[in-house]
Amino acid sequence: MTRELIAIALGGNMILQKGQPKTYEQQMKNLRIATKVIVEIIKKGYGVILTHGNGPQVGNILLQQKAGLSDDIPEQPLTICGAMSQGQIGFMIQTALEELLFENKINDKRVVAIITRAVVDGSDPAFKEPTKPIGPFYTEEEAIELKKQTKDMYINDAGRGFRKVVPSPIPLEILEGDTISRCVRQGDIVIAVGGGGIPVARDNGQFIDVEAVIDKDRATEVLATQIDADVLMILTDVPNAYVNYGKSNQKKVGKITTKEMKAHLKDNQFAKGSMCPKVESAIRFIEHGGRLSIITSSENALAAIEDKKGTRIIKS
Repeated sequence: MTRELIAIALGGNMILQKGQPKTYEQQMKNLRIATKVIVEIIKKGYGVILTHGNGPQVGNILLQQKAGLSDDIPEQPLTICGAMSQGQIGFMIQTALEELLFENKINDKRVVAIITRAVVDGSDPAFKEPTKPIGPFYTEEEAIELKKQTKDMYINDAGRGFRKVVPSPIPLEILEGDTISRCVRQGDIVIAVGGGGIPVARDNGQFIDVEAVIDKDRATEVLATQIDADVLMILTDVPNAYVNYGKSNQKKVGKITTKEMKAHLKDNQFAKGSMCPKVESAIRFIEHGGRLSIITSSENALAAIEDKKGTRIIKS
């Protein structure tokens, strides 16, 4: 049997949970627990690519940039902050995985973290309507003044204060896809597309970085399709996607076809900012030739691969 390749998007809670201190030590503690299931999947014989979010980490980096201004330290752009977070989180996952591989006497695997860029269309409508909040919170007065100084957009973020918003364009291609494919095909465990990838756009035959944030799950689907992965697994806080979520008639979605899942999307069954992009990405992966898409929690990951738990989306 040919070894199957799984692209796994790690949920944000696997790195840092709400209310926890944002220290290196806490994040490493979480990752040592979270990566146990990854090692179990590797032991089953699957090839693995890992992607991850970067929200809390890049948020801290942005705060550090602001704090440094008082000491005349130049503030770095969002793309550089994203690259910093890819290096930071990639190293932490790499360290946690290598420790577990050693404990499990798996000595024939390299763990490789790759700085990754995602190509977007410079004319994507998202650039005219920024929607993704990032960085520190400000008062309304501070936000008005900052907007005058920088022309950036600020919104009231769920009553918690005003934050800068940036575009969230659709990813079209992962520039490092060929390199990632070569690494994973030779048996390496690859960590890539951190935070959805560093967004770049084509400009006169070259690539320029653009200020934006790309959805991690969308970018993972693009990579998974690009490298001909067999399975896309999106790990999240809940064991399944649900219809009528939070209502008395809530029902978990188990094994389902793309046609059936599209009907749920049409009925607006999934929250726009959370489950909806996961479901859309899972459907696209199957439509682009993937065998199976899974949405589940880390606790149910192995059972989902064995077709026992989680939301499993297959071709209609």
